[in-house]
Amino acid sequence: MEISIIILCLILSAFFSGMEIAFISSNKIYLEIEKKQDNFVSQILTRLTENPSKFIAAMLIGNNVALVVYGFYMGDLILAQIDVFGFHFSSLTSLLVQTALSTFIVLITAEFFPKVFFQIYANSLIRIFAIPAYLFYRLFYYISTFFIWISDFILRKFFKTEGDQVQLYFSKIELGNYITEQMSSVEDNEEVDSEIQIFQNALEFSGVKARDIMTPRTEIVDIDLFDSVGELKDLFVETGYSKIVVSQNSVDDIVGYVHSFDLFKKPKTIKSVLMTVEFVPETISIKDALNLLIKKRRNVAVVLDEHGGTSGIITIEDIVEELFGEIEDEHDLDEELIEQELAEGKYLFSTRLDVEYLNEVYKLAIPEEDSYGTLGGFIVNSTKEIPQKGEEIVIGRYYFVIEEASNKKIELVKMTIKE
Repeated sequence: MEISIIILCLILSAFFSGMEIAFISSNKIYLEIEKKQDNFVSQILTRLTENPSKFIAAMLIGNNVALVVYGFYMGDLILAQIDVFGFHFSSLTSLLVQTALSTFIVLITAEFFPKVFFQIYANSLIRIFAIPAYLFYRLFYYISTFFIWISDFILRKFFKTEGDQVQLYFSKIELGNYITEQMSSVEDNEEVDSEIQIFQNALEFSGVKARDIMTPRTEIVDIDLFDSVGELKDLFVETGYSKIVVSQNSVDDIVGYVHSFDLFKKPKTIKSVLMTVEFVPETISIKDALNLLIKKRRNVAVVLDEHGGTSGIITIEDIVEELFGEIEDEHDLDEELIEQELAEGKYLFSTRLDVEYLNEVYKLAIPEEDSYGTLGGFIVNSTKEIPQKGEEIVIGRYYFVIEEASNKKIELVKMTIKE
């Protein structure tokens, strides 16, 4: 009989401890959504969360009652076992043995493991055990109300302060966790809902730096300030870009940019249609960069490295795409990038393909760095020049043959992985 009561008290203590931590650790977004469901459990959850402080107080009272009863019976059981085994301890030693054994068992079975388990599976377990938790909540309701009143009275009377109320509020982290769970539940062949994707992007927006979304230095297409307008026209046609950066002597000295629409003004020189750029550090958040560009009425910003050299460029379009997804520019080429596996270890790739994508799909293990994002950027970053058509290049275990290229960039390469 004693053992049964002890086990029951440990189970109840584990339950109360677990529900307390589950209630605190559960995702409040999840709880609110569950409360909107039209079923009995949702009604119970609604009542449990009406007054979080009283619910937690009820769980603490229940836990203390269970531990007190456990202490009485466990003490008698330990004393009986001491007599059975013929140990002769003093009263103080017996008390210490009882306390040590009882406390150890409680910490392991009713505190540590339950709290860890309930914290990990908080969202599921608070729903599963909502009904028994509500029964105990009602059972201890008036006692918990009384103790809360006593504690508030003491705080107001002697410490001149108000007791903290446990609030169910939505944090940015909880919202992010919930959206991540929803996105991870989508099958590979299903498309993530656009609203969920935008929500996710918005939550991550403030943490994204300019260096994370910039067009790297190695992929910048620029023209010299003193080149002819005819050369500029040819470059617009060749690249299909709507904006081209203008520099003096090198890409480290960018003086502005030209929009393709300005060519309709029939300018005599590039300088006559030159538009100003802004300069920002790599570490600036894209949120601050966007505010700066809007405030200064700029469209393009040059991203500078720690030495003051050009690290890359970003545009307002790049920043908006980070939030809302791909935006189709009026000059964007409506074509699929070439990616073919010719044989085992041999591929035909467009150099505009992202290195991260190629590594994920083809398991190529191409080094990934902030200084480039595409396969073309990787090649140019390694060779420090624009390779010409027909040129053969070896970078580590990667062998490239340039299939298509211009004097400004490479377009298509044949790639072989050397063993």
